[in-house]
Amino acid sequence: MNQLIDFFTDPYQSATTLNIILEFIAALFGVISVFYAKKENILVFPTGIISTAIYVYLLSRWNLYGDLIINIYYTIMSIYGWYMWSRVMDNNKHIPITRTTKMDKIKTTGIFIFTSIFVIIVYRHFNVMPNNLNFTESVNYALTNMFSGKLSDFRKITPFLDTFTTGIFFAGMWLMANKKLENWTLWIAGNIVSIPLYFVKGYGFTGIQYTIFLILAIQGYFSWRKLLNKTT
Repeated sequence: MNQLIDFFTDPYQSATTLNIILEFIAALFGVISVFYAKKENILVFPTGIISTAIYVYLLSRWNLYGDLIINIYYTIMSIYGWYMWSRVMDNNKHIPITRTTKMDKIKTTGIFIFTSIFVIIVYRHFNVMPNNLNFTESVNYALTNMFSGKLSDFRKITPFLDTFTTGIFFAGMWLMANKKLENWTLWIAGNIVSIPLYFVKGYGFTGIQYTIFLILAIQGYFSWRKLLNKTT
């Protein structure tokens, strides 16, 4: 039990009081934002902007570039989503919840691939992930360290997992801004990876936040699906 407590609290021993408070506030508003998303409430965006803006500052201090890019994008997409959700359509109704079309799926896949490649380029440029390995060697490096059973080895591959989560969250945010039901599927997948990722990085409040995100994302999927079925 003491080891678990130490694992959670040790990274905060060297953190400033201000950064600890800011991380807690950012995590809190992040949870509030996802709660509003589940309710299809437009307040998802202003509360989300507060959370992501704080995280942009914190992540710049933590040198977590992939997560920093995610939160800058979140902020921009929150402004776009705020506009889309508040816009009145020709039938005097706001944008409805819908399922993704074939074109939506193509765009979503494109966003995921482009974002992942971009993050890889940035990470290799700054040597956040090994830049002397080819594709096959990179895959072997990631798999070997992932399944070695050592926490120190797992920490070496966090940039590889960042690549996946950045791509999937970029795609998910675009789908949410356009009120596509499948946005929740991407959030669920990304949260499952992010939970252990943030705990391993030593950011406990954020790890707890993503655990709550996962629960809310599952609830959000069934809530939106129920609302969608009522209108079809």
